Amino acid sequence: MTQAPIIEVTDLTVAYGSYSAVRGVSFAVGRGELYALLGTNGAGKTTTLETVEGHRPPSGGQVRVFGKNPQDRKDVRPRTGIMLQESGFAPDLTVRETVGLIGKLTHRDDDIDRVLDAADLTGKRDTKVAQLSGGEKRRLDFATAIFGSPDLVFLDEPTTGLDIQARDALWDAVDRLREDGATIVLTTHYLEEAQRRADRIGLMHEGLIQLEGTVAELTAALPSTIRFTRPDTAETLPLDTRAEETGAVLIETRHLQRDLMVLLRWAEEHSVELPDLAAGSTSLDDVFRTLNR
Repeated sequence: MTQAPIIEVTDLTVAYGSYSAVRGVSFAVGRGELYALLGTNGAGKTTTLETVEGHRPPSGGQVRVFGKNPQDRKDVRPRTGIMLQESGFAPDLTVRETVGLIGKLTHRDDDIDRVLDAADLTGKRDTKVAQLSGGEKRRLDFATAIFGSPDLVFLDEPTTGLDIQARDALWDAVDRLREDGATIVLTTHYLEEAQRRADRIGLMHEGLIQLEGTVAELTAALPSTIRFTRPDTAETLPLDTRAEETGAVLIETRHLQRDLMVLLRWAEEHSVELPDLAAGSTSLDDVFRTLNR
């Protein structure tokens, strides 16, 4: 990072009594970066982000956002948008009133109608929160987070409850924020979203960031795979394989193209069909499963 990080966490610890939820976490997020912090329930990511967002004091270590203590709300909060999993908006307020209220509370200015359009809520501007569907409430959460085009946006499970079209619209809006220079911190259980969109990923387990890097860096540690349903033949397969619980045949390889060609040539020479054949590089899901075994 050539510029000072937007977020800098150094040896962060957070304890609840005798239980240490976060045990010496360090990471930094650069300006304009989309950083995904991932982990299973109980890994410590929510506690970590609550501390970075200024909602919880650290037990030890140091957290800086824009070079300041995140609990210094006067300096940090106006530049920060936060999309929580559940925001608990007042049910009797309309969508427009809710967005305007959050703007006043966070001391940010914006055109409310512009924000509602970005969140695909223009048609619901006068609808009360209590009358919104689950997906519409998530879009309202997003609208309040991006109000005022903050420099830093936290997205906690942003696409939960959204249909495919609404997900695409939300990510289009995030792309526009990034084009304007915003920094994004993402948590999600949809690993394919993180794999597709994150510049870097931190994988948390048992209160620590166990792995961190780009998707290419994280997946390089594991071999590529070739999978297929075992063919009905007496011929011996040309590569080392193992059976998975699903009954599929698995080949793990560091030379995907070469070994796939070996397998296909063998199948052609012996007139063997390879049902459900699939081959590819390791996915983030594979890395995640390996970490949490």
